[in-house]
Amino acid sequence: MSPGSTSKTTQSAGNVAGPNRAGPRRGPLHSSMGDEAIKQVKRQAFKTSSTIRLSSSTSLAATKSANAMSTKNNHTLDILAKAEAGGYGVLSQVCYDWAEVVGVIRAAERFKAPVIVQLFPVTLQYGGGPFLQLLLDMAHNASVPVSVHLDHATNDEQLELAVGLAEKGIKFDSIMVDASHADTDEENINIAIPWIKRCNAAGVRTEVELGRLEGGEAGLRQVEGTILTDPAKAEEFLKRTGADILAPCVGNRHGSYVPFGGADGQWDMQLLETLSKQFKGRIPICAHGTDELPEHMWGQMIKAGVSKINVNSWIRDPYIENLCEGLKTKPMPEAIEDATEVVINECEKLFKLFGCIGKA
Repeated sequence: MSPGSTSKTTQSAGNVAGPNRAGPRRGPLHSSMGDEAIKQVKRQAFKTSSTIRLSSSTSLAATKSANAMSTKNNHTLDILAKAEAGGYGVLSQVCYDWAEVVGVIRAAERFKAPVIVQLFPVTLQYGGGPFLQLLLDMAHNASVPVSVHLDHATNDEQLELAVGLAEKGIKFDSIMVDASHADTDEENINIAIPWIKRCNAAGVRTEVELGRLEGGEAGLRQVEGTILTDPAKAEEFLKRTGADILAPCVGNRHGSYVPFGGADGQWDMQLLETLSKQFKGRIPICAHGTDELPEHMWGQMIKAGVSKINVNSWIRDPYIENLCEGLKTKPMPEAIEDATEVVINECEKLFKLFGCIGKA
């Protein structure tokens, strides 16, 4: 939302980039609030408790068959493969609560754009399996392609929760197994491999980070010491880990770029393009650290080969600001509905910049 050396990490509940966001402001939208996905959620909600208690006695053959199908038709990889082929970017939005998720999916349906809904581990820990199941029901019953991704799972507790739920049948479409805080690439690989094997067995696709992004965001640990991704090491890294998506460090960072003179001077677009060409058609490239980017950089990263674009504060901050103001004077349902519409409007701006409107 990075450049450096060795790793120091501290858990941070805040460290949120401020609302100083570059980019155009556009007028409000006037469109219907219809949402077939929410109707589907109501019908699916009663299935949640039984899903959570899926029997561990399911036969190995049946499990392998189901996992093979899940892997072949994985929502995240399908979305990203089409984006790479079509030359557009996909919004992968971090959401902290249910209303923000509703807004992102309504926006996707309204503008016929594929999206990825992301959670940080702190949100999964708060809501647990039932909350994840509701998100999956809504995403997978939407009228456009929507996947659900866990971003930056960095320790055993976070990974055990997510992978354990997947093994019980409540599966993220994809999980970022993030061991980039490790001191060496070898340590990164050794931490990631066992978790990725379990994800593969459960039919969940995985994202990894080679190198290290510096900085932090609300709900993520603070990381110090940028390490740029080395293309010469990337092939072996992905082969050994068995991961499906690469999040490279090309000078991008989590959080604010203001103390570093802005994002323009930090990102190495040539390195990004080199990595994208290296893995074209095989491994989708994900861009992290997109806070405060000037508008032209979105097009640059997509042209360089990025298909998955992680976003947080661009949508989160206007949503929270509107919700907080609305709650001072409006009934809570009205304030939430108005804030949800703000999410939709902010999504529209990014959809236009990413070139994904009408691609669903």
